[in-house]
Amino acid sequence: MWCDAAALILPAGAAISGASAAYLFGARILARGAAVTVTVPPPRRLREQERLRAVHQQLPHGDVVSFGGLPVTSPARTAFDLGRQVGRRAAIVALDALLHRRLVRADRLAAYAMRRSGWPGVALFTARLAEAEPLAESPMETLLRLLITDAGLPRPAAQYDVTTADGRWLARVDLAYPDLRIAIEYDGDHHRARDTHRHDIVRERRLKGDGWLVLRFMADDVHRTPDQTAQIIAAARRRSTAQGVSAVRVSSTP
Repeated sequence: MWCDAAALILPAGAAISGASAAYLFGARILARGAAVTVTVPPPRRLREQERLRAVHQQLPHGDVVSFGGLPVTSPARTAFDLGRQVGRRAAIVALDALLHRRLVRADRLAAYAMRRSGWPGVALFTARLAEAEPLAESPMETLLRLLITDAGLPRPAAQYDVTTADGRWLARVDLAYPDLRIAIEYDGDHHRARDTHRHDIVRERRLKGDGWLVLRFMADDVHRTPDQTAQIIAAARRRSTAQGVSAVRVSSTP
């Protein structure tokens, strides 16, 4: 509704952009109550209002598409803008979400950025794109992964299908260290539902029966006690290494 309203006052050549564009494309990264972001190419100007944030920046014709009758920055331009924003973690959350929905591809985004080598923040965007993970299924999974790597731990594999030595499928885990048989799971609120909780218990039992260690974390572990969470994962890695854990056959989900 607010995007429809913003479109009514956009000057020619302007478009809905940033997290607002991502939201329209189906990437749920927009904060509740956030203002609509629009990009307005110079020399045109648009005054910001309470529910409207205006960015005045170049906007080539090819960077604008029509979506539901609204002018919106293309998926590539949307990713480029969000990947250059000030907050690194928010930028990578956005890139993960857009890549996961297959709105963009990492190689094409890299090529897109190269064609805009003189633009502000290109080096920043390129560095963040290297940290992005198309298999991440939620912003909290992304934040948990970044918590791990920011603590100096190896980057875990995302959305791994775990199979036994004889090829029997056991489960798909959010994050994993396959060589150490460590599964790292983020449990959102929906995991508290009775059926989901029951499924989680059965699933975890299968993994543990095959020699996997399962570490489960919630929002507070990521937002309130990140250092402690990283320490738990680091300690688990040390124990598994000391015990000489051998890997089961694990394959990533394409």
